[in-house]
Amino acid sequence: MTAEHFDAVIVGAGAAGLHCAAMAGQLGAKVLLLDHAPKVAEKIRISGGGRCNFTNREATPANFLSENPHFCRSALARYTPADFIALVERHGIRWHEKHKGQLFCDRSAEDIITMLLTECEAGGVVRRQPCAVREVRRAGDGFELDTDGGPVATARLVVATGGLSIPKIGATDFGHRLAMRFGHRIVETRPGLVPLTFDGTVWAPFVPLAGISLEVGIEAGSGKARGRFLEDLLFTHRGLSGPAVLQASSYWHEGEPLRIDLAHGHELADPLLAAKRGSRRQLGNELAELLPRRLAEAWLAARPGWAARPVAEMRDADLRELAAGLQGWEIRPAGSEGYRKAEVTLGGVDTRELSSQTMESRLVPGLFFIGEVVDVTGWLGGYNFQWAWASAAACARALGAAVGPNLHG
Repeated sequence: MTAEHFDAVIVGAGAAGLHCAAMAGQLGAKVLLLDHAPKVAEKIRISGGGRCNFTNREATPANFLSENPHFCRSALARYTPADFIALVERHGIRWHEKHKGQLFCDRSAEDIITMLLTECEAGGVVRRQPCAVREVRRAGDGFELDTDGGPVATARLVVATGGLSIPKIGATDFGHRLAMRFGHRIVETRPGLVPLTFDGTVWAPFVPLAGISLEVGIEAGSGKARGRFLEDLLFTHRGLSGPAVLQASSYWHEGEPLRIDLAHGHELADPLLAAKRGSRRQLGNELAELLPRRLAEAWLAARPGWAARPVAEMRDADLRELAAGLQGWEIRPAGSEGYRKAEVTLGGVDTRELSSQTMESRLVPGLFFIGEVVDVTGWLGGYNFQWAWASAAACARALGAAVGPNLHG
């Protein structure tokens, strides 16, 4: 069977793949977009509680993790949140800002998917889905692909297959395997933005706290790889979740503790010492004024007799120790909920082997990697989508420039 020829083939019809295909097509490239999954952009569809946290106004390179932290600067500078907001507004999509720069659709994540598909149509993109890629071969200066839809030939191949997170919606290691086949190094992958779990014995005293949520200061990692956040923490039956732990999880490594300030913004010792001088109430009641009552009760349960003791009878040193423990809580997770619950995949294709201007491989001309498949991972809050849009745009411009001189014969 004779292979169909395209200027560019993009594998992966998620956020990065769709955006890249649309932009490249509108810049004049003949583009084929393939994806093995039956539904298009399922990760967009389920994101942000179904409303898609599609970018973050405050996105900077400091909001991303990578072994090569400066790599993302170029793409992020050349395609900004304002650029994507302008696209959203051209399509009449209403949106709102929740907090900390996080932007969501007013109606549904489906609006973003429809917008991207419409943009692909405007660029004449050929989209085949479901259509798996069975084999990829180097052929001269280009590539040949065996797909479920027949053989395809292209001068430029873009890998936008995402990471390993949420396999139930189609995530695979296809992109990483393909990169390795062509000689690329893969930075070790692990789940990111994921709930953390604890040994049952360690967690037993906190099981009754399931459902409690409060704003905390949280820290994980060490040195330059340390992350500090002020976010909401959620207690669950199995461990800790909520934005605070999801953020910290990307910096946490097995065997390390989390460091949590359960009363961020307050010096607990001061009100406790003041209560000692002027209150007749029990310590448990005083602490419950400063923290959720169930949390105060669980914390004091580990100190027999303290909850019922009048605060006036407590030693200053004991009150200071109590406050320090609550504001410097160190607890060691046993693990995480894994890729099935992880929002992103840390690690991926080593960016030191890619051009930061175009996302093209330095090892294999014509081979590009964009989005989550590469070793660039954003914080919670729309940052990973902004990386998808920005890396896709960098690649699309390169694809458009490559075919530009031939557009008119």
